[in-house]
Amino acid sequence: MEEKRVNKYLSEVGFCSRRKADEYISLGRVYINGKIAELGSKVSVNDEIKVDGEIIQNNNKERVYIVFNKPIGIECTGNTKVKDNIIDFINHKERLFTIGRIDKQSEGLILLTNNGDIVNNVLRAENKKEKEYVVWVNKNLTSDFIEKIRNGVRILGKKTKKCYAKKINDNKFKIVLTQGMNRQIRRMCEVLGYRVTKLKRVRIMNIYLDVNVGEYRDLNEEEVKQLFS
Repeated sequence: MEEKRVNKYLSEVGFCSRRKADEYISLGRVYINGKIAELGSKVSVNDEIKVDGEIIQNNNKERVYIVFNKPIGIECTGNTKVKDNIIDFINHKERLFTIGRIDKQSEGLILLTNNGDIVNNVLRAENKKEKEYVVWVNKNLTSDFIEKIRNGVRILGKKTKKCYAKKINDNKFKIVLTQGMNRQIRRMCEVLGYRVTKLKRVRIMNIYLDVNVGEYRDLNEEEVKQLFS
């Protein structure tokens, strides 16, 4: 009988990502046949797996991949106990979790799926995947600002990678990143004396934001292929 690690099992059935599964295991929230699971524990189809007392079954559900236009004020978390969490807001019939995140005060494109096995694969390759943002700031932009943004700014103890940046008008510019440091754009602007007043993600790879705020759509076949590339 084929066995697999319990974190892989939980991701494959769409319960959570492997990373989140390891967190649940470390906290003693995962049980295998009535015994507390350990990191690296393996399971087979004959085992009973529970998380927080809930039996987790493999129903061979169809994989779901969606692009969502996140409104300002919605938290990119799978924890439904958190106020204004993205899962309750979308209210999808499948159990979804986000691929990456954008902060609460930002808006725009976020990807979600019930395929937990792909989440870590995408996140590991995140530094190779383009993410495009439109940014509004509190004062007029200068050519010096754009040049410094392009060449990298020191935040969180290291310099950001070189990137594409272009001024759109006096207080708005677009930027394309291939890395995902915490609140990166906001921190870069702050270092240069600017404050971000609005931040919107409009693209990940060749997946574009083309739905209204608060709405979502399924990814097409070509877009899904990009996630696995």
